[in-house]
Amino acid sequence: MIYLDNAATTRTAPEVVEAMLPYFGELYGNPSAIYSLGSTGKKAIGEARRTIAGAIGAKQEEIYFTSGGTEADNWAIKAAAEGCTGKGKHIVTTKIEHHAVLHTCAYLEKRGYEVTYLEVDGDGLVDPQALEAAIRPDTILISVMFANNEIGTIEPNREIGAIAREHGVLFHTDAVQAFGQVPIDVEEMNIDMLSASAHKLNGPKGVGMLYIRSDVKSRLGAQIRSFMHGGAQERSMRAGTENVPGIVGFAAAVRRALGLMEEKAEKERELRDYLIRRIEGEIPYCRLNGHREKRLPGNVNISFRFIEGESLLIMLDMRGVCASSGSACTSGSLDPSHVLLAIGLKHEEAHGSLRMSLSEENTMEELDQVVGHLKEIVQRLRDMSPLYEDFVKSRKE
Repeated sequence: MIYLDNAATTRTAPEVVEAMLPYFGELYGNPSAIYSLGSTGKKAIGEARRTIAGAIGAKQEEIYFTSGGTEADNWAIKAAAEGCTGKGKHIVTTKIEHHAVLHTCAYLEKRGYEVTYLEVDGDGLVDPQALEAAIRPDTILISVMFANNEIGTIEPNREIGAIAREHGVLFHTDAVQAFGQVPIDVEEMNIDMLSASAHKLNGPKGVGMLYIRSDVKSRLGAQIRSFMHGGAQERSMRAGTENVPGIVGFAAAVRRALGLMEEKAEKERELRDYLIRRIEGEIPYCRLNGHREKRLPGNVNISFRFIEGESLLIMLDMRGVCASSGSACTSGSLDPSHVLLAIGLKHEEAHGSLRMSLSEENTMEELDQVVGHLKEIVQRLRDMSPLYEDFVKSRKE
């Protein structure tokens, strides 16, 4: 098997599993209990909180554990909306956000909030000037993802943070794809809230976190309230017994990611650029989606004209290659990716997209095999495509 879908999820690293195991066994106590078996878990959560806070330049009391990135996004946006009603009901985001953000904004629109969805350029980049122009006196929140989950484009987060700070607006970023992959400093980038998830960086599934800057109330008057009710966990901000093994695993994954970040990114960029060069050089009528340089180290998103991405995925799977499509077909929808449409692709181009997200464990030999499979599969699918047949005929006329 050749695994090229690390943007969907990653293999839990052995050292992460090892760190988690005691908390499934002998250290199983409830961290809210006063006896020592429980306090051991509470101490482990505190240590994990310090580790994760340090990874982004935050204070430990600014980190709140969640069930993942989706919950963190929901919490950040809904809590900002509820906590800033005295100022207004206007939110600024982009057309290429993850559905955890877009669907939450749509939910708020039905409840009287206004949302401005910013356009992006052909590489998926937000224009900071356009963002600034969209800010109104009643704007309460800017939510722009750190890096896109489909095309890998890294947004101008530092500029966005500076603009938000200058205008006194909360800045939230969905950093699920970027956390542990590229350096992030919430102080330098003026980030007020940040969402992240463990399973994108070789940690366990089912655990994530939301960073909430401690001065948002005193600086902006924003009262960020609890999202889950029914308990005093997470300093009364997120009710429910903590996932101690998951939180410990999250911290272990962060320590691993920080230690390997530079070396890992260098190798992934080398693999990424090699794969892009071979595909562009050997398969005609394709295009790279996303910015060529300002992109995540392991992201490759290519559109192949005249084919369906779902068919491509199935045939790759039959050859032992795991990847994903830029199309939303696999989620039961026939609509193409909203991200690819936002960067200007036609529907048929968006339907023929393939996302391959690499890790440091992939090899050049694996990528050579993948390119060989792609050349064969793409040609086979095009030979069956009436669109390709018409295109070839038109070129001969």
